[in-house]
Amino acid sequence: MGWLTDLLTFPVTGPFKGMIWIAEKITEQAENEFYSEEAVRRNLLELELKYDLGEITEEEYDQAETYLLTLLSMIREKEKAEQEE
Repeated sequence: MGWLTDLLTFPVTGPFKGMIWIAEKITEQAENEFYSEEAVRRNLLELELKYDLGEITEEEYDQAETYLLTLLSMIREKEKAEQEE
């Protein structure tokens, strides 16, 4: 009777299930972008360019670089752990 209930309640629950699915996909894509080694490297290059052009101070550069290098280290550790599984 589970499929019958799903069928009868679909007009009400269908849009909600669709929104939940979309939200999960957006979250998944955001995590993939956040944990992308390429994206972090790109941000490091962009940061260096901003510093070289004088758009940010040395202190701002150091703080951002520390954050990005820590993030890069976390990504590599996560990838290593996934490969070991």
